[in-house]
Amino acid sequence: METVKVDAARILDEMSKRPPTPTIPIRARIRSRDITIRLKLEKANKWGSIKDRTALGLVTSVASQLDNPGATLIESTSGNLGVALASIARELDRRFIAVVDPTLSQVLAAKMTRIGAQLDFVTDSDGNGSYLNARLARVATLVESVPEAVWTDQYHNPANPLAHYRSTAPELLRQAPGTDAVFVAVSTGGTLAGISRYMREYAPGVRVIAVDVPGSRVFGEPRGRRLLTGIGAARRSSFLTPGAWDDTVLVEDCAAIAVCHQMRQSFGVSLGGSSGAVIAACVQYMDAHPQIAAPICLCADGGAPYGHTIYADDWLRAESIELARIQAPVVFR
Repeated sequence: METVKVDAARILDEMSKRPPTPTIPIRARIRSRDITIRLKLEKANKWGSIKDRTALGLVTSVASQLDNPGATLIESTSGNLGVALASIARELDRRFIAVVDPTLSQVLAAKMTRIGAQLDFVTDSDGNGSYLNARLARVATLVESVPEAVWTDQYHNPANPLAHYRSTAPELLRQAPGTDAVFVAVSTGGTLAGISRYMREYAPGVRVIAVDVPGSRVFGEPRGRRLLTGIGAARRSSFLTPGAWDDTVLVEDCAAIAVCHQMRQSFGVSLGGSSGAVIAACVQYMDAHPQIAAPICLCADGGAPYGHTIYADDWLRAESIELARIQAPVVFR
């Protein structure tokens, strides 16, 4: 495919003009207390996840480097960001190399390939099932060897949290006035950092709750094996500083998966594992903090990419997850 010089900044500005993602209320009962939780469904973004916002912010920050026809976009990704970057690269008529690993969803891998991304797989894990360090080492090699390589660096680029400061947080407050707590899953920490900064400046009464899983090192917890993608990381976040958020809730993988199944059965809403973790954390937090009355959960993506994992009976059996034995933290209705 022949590429030509483009005005990347102008194209990206047009792509950023998008309708807000919807919020929906769900009803539940904790002990004897009826509650309403609002879900912000980021799966409604054009490319399927909250990473649409991150990708647009990251690529905009390097737009001038992408004007040249020979530029190649490079990024390490666990899936959703890669789909968004591949879509942007196609619009810009630029090559995109996604550095990925064996945990990548088959659905997202096929989607990226179909869009035109080149998938560069790494296979060396850290012993706990994380491939992040191997992916970053491969990115460094590609940046040195590929002519006109452009690395968006989602792990350190301030454009990552800035995208959520400028887009996600104000949109959330416009849609759900009166919100008193927002629950956000962490991976790179960019989403949490951007939302936290905005709330501190414009809505200091809103509590910001970080949601993570055991085995993640985002907050310095001991490293361990994690089943879910899109939440947690094998290293600390460069975007987060102590005190930037109010509380942290850790959610077991099995509890997050159980909530995903509850959401689908009770409301017909199919969500990814990180969204299940966020909702589970919200219920847990509200049980311990009854003063919270109007929470909102940021649901990063939908369940379609995970049909062969968290929604597959064979995968659940292989991971020794018996949904029937997991005590539901709440009754949804």
